[in-house]
Amino acid sequence: MKRGFYTIMSAQFFSSLADNALFVAAVQLLRTSKAPEWQQAALVPMFALFYVILAPFVGAFADSMPKGRVMLISNSIKVVGCLLMLFGTHPLMSYAIVGLGAAAYSPAKYGILTELLPASQLVKANGWIEGLTIASIILGVLLGGQLVGQAISPMLLRFDFPLIDTGIDTAPEAAISVLIFVYLLAAWFNTHIPDTGVEMRPLPRRITSLIPDFWSCSTRLWRDKLGQISLAATTLIWGVAGNLRFIVLAWAAAALGYTVTQASALQGVVAIGMAVGAVVASLKMRLEDGPRVIPLGIAMGALIILLIFIDNVWIAAPFLIMLGALGGFLVVPMNALLQHRGHNLMGAGRSIAVQNFNEQACILALGAAYSLSAGLGLHTFGAITGFGLVVATVMWLIKRWHESNCIKHRAEVDHLIEIARNDNLHG
Repeated sequence: MKRGFYTIMSAQFFSSLADNALFVAAVQLLRTSKAPEWQQAALVPMFALFYVILAPFVGAFADSMPKGRVMLISNSIKVVGCLLMLFGTHPLMSYAIVGLGAAAYSPAKYGILTELLPASQLVKANGWIEGLTIASIILGVLLGGQLVGQAISPMLLRFDFPLIDTGIDTAPEAAISVLIFVYLLAAWFNTHIPDTGVEMRPLPRRITSLIPDFWSCSTRLWRDKLGQISLAATTLIWGVAGNLRFIVLAWAAAALGYTVTQASALQGVVAIGMAVGAVVASLKMRLEDGPRVIPLGIAMGALIILLIFIDNVWIAAPFLIMLGALGGFLVVPMNALLQHRGHNLMGAGRSIAVQNFNEQACILALGAAYSLSAGLGLHTFGAITGFGLVVATVMWLIKRWHESNCIKHRAEVDHLIEIARNDNLHG
């Protein structure tokens, strides 16, 4: 891998670490303020909100300047969101601002891979960056859990600046103040990301003209016989992964009686499995192998349903590792294939923006449905069962869709797979 790749990985690690730790701190902030459970569940769709709203614009924004600069601006927006949460803005609104920064960050983070690396290294690069992202999820939820826990929060609250009243009086507020510095560290790495030399595409004078351009890019990717399958699969799998962050917290509270600090460790267990699955996929799978892993998504839905029958942590831990490993092994080759088709069809930043729109719309829809069910009084186990059924059913439909393509459009599908295979060999 080129040297710049490791700088990108470092920046991504610390930014994602802070994102996930902040989610735990925000949940605890809502719990300490006696907010209803639906507001805690709503943190996930609120984070996804700007991914969906700004999808037509962030891809073009990422392509308009060096990706390192885009990532630096995005991290600065996340710091603003933290400051708003710290000084009294409602956590749902503040976390949405952090999501705004993440929405702008993502096309640059993934788009720079296709600019910096040949196609032959995309699966490996995705495996490592997803593995590192998942490692940051593991450490992030653990960090967030510990920062709001009884061991560390009292020490943070005792710390004070001479002659300055910071107004930080609770464990979640102390945790958020620490996470601001983690975002600043990520921003420092952003300043050291190299310019790839790829020609920039300036933003149009009329920003609204990006909407039909985005629609055209989205339509092009959905009509591509490999792009549509990889886009559908990654959309669903990231919709699941995004909402599992809260579902594991809710399940651990209902089934095991765990606090946020204890449940955050189980979130880390899921992420360990995802990291293992992602790394194994990066070593074993090739760019053209993506569609072969679709049945694993059906298995994921079934495992989510089985979660409601577990009430012992020693059974839950390996079960959650297996659940995460299936997701990690599934997402890496599908993500790489999607990036490859998107880069060939429309360019890196725009294709990632289309991908983010679909994935975050799925996170928003699934999260809103879960939040609504909680608001209507549905038991946690009932919501989890419905969630798992939706996942298994939709992934089965995607499998049937790909099989239909292979029958009706065999020549086109074979041609696209051959292109991916050749680019993987000679890129």
